Amino acid sequence: MSTHYETLHPADTYREAFAVEPPAAPGERHLWPRKPGGFIVHAATAAAIANPPAAAAPEQPAPALDGRGVGEGERAGGTEERAPTARVFVPAQWGLVPHWVKSASDAKLRAPKLAHAKSDLASTGTAFRDAWLNGQRCIVPLQAFFEDDWRSGKAVPTRIARVDGRPMGLAGLWARWQGADGEVIVSYCLLTLNANNHALLNRYGPPGGEKSMPAILNEGAYDAWLTARHDKAKEFMRQYAAQKLTANPVEKKADKVPKGWLG
Repeated sequence: MSTHYETLHPADTYREAFAVEPPAAPGERHLWPRKPGGFIVHAATAAAIANPPAAAAPEQPAPALDGRGVGEGERAGGTEERAPTARVFVPAQWGLVPHWVKSASDAKLRAPKLAHAKSDLASTGTAFRDAWLNGQRCIVPLQAFFEDDWRSGKAVPTRIARVDGRPMGLAGLWARWQGADGEVIVSYCLLTLNANNHALLNRYGPPGGEKSMPAILNEGAYDAWLTARHDKAKEFMRQYAAQKLTANPVEKKADKVPKGWLG
């Protein structure tokens, strides 16, 4: 799975496609791990990320949420309050930083390796298990992602987007890390699926290795993904239809020089 994707531009796209206000600063158009990006969650979850319960120690997991932004305390006594369904964009680093990481320097080293989580292993893998079991799910908005096409014998960067040109909402997990000095890193990863039998994505990635693709959510499933119980969350891990995606090799600057032009 690629470690490069294209963020949304212009800002109005966030409102039209995800019903959220865009980030205050537009950020970089092309994103790689450890760069500042962001994800979408419900408003109550965003509030819990920004201001976790004071009783939670820095090395403890982020407050357990049921996917609707509802904490354990709100479910006491057999009652349950539903969090507001309004969505919020949360600025964050791409590349998950688990709560148990000891230092910011260690976090920087781990982040590029934790940009993706295999969906079938997320509930058991050491780095992602707590985020999955605590319902720390998010939607990662993007315009396109990039994969290498190796069929020619060399890597050809290829842009994968929706045929209709609309943004994609990818399934992800978020985490909140706080160091002993109070430094906070909010981060996220993308969830991926096996794509060995996918009509389009099986062409990409190094030869001989397992093919993978991001878990692209259907637009009508955004809120359901955020609110599902963790034991139901894997039902959303389905391949996105190949006919709804388009793949185009990335043009290099040299490719744009008209043939026969000598400068």
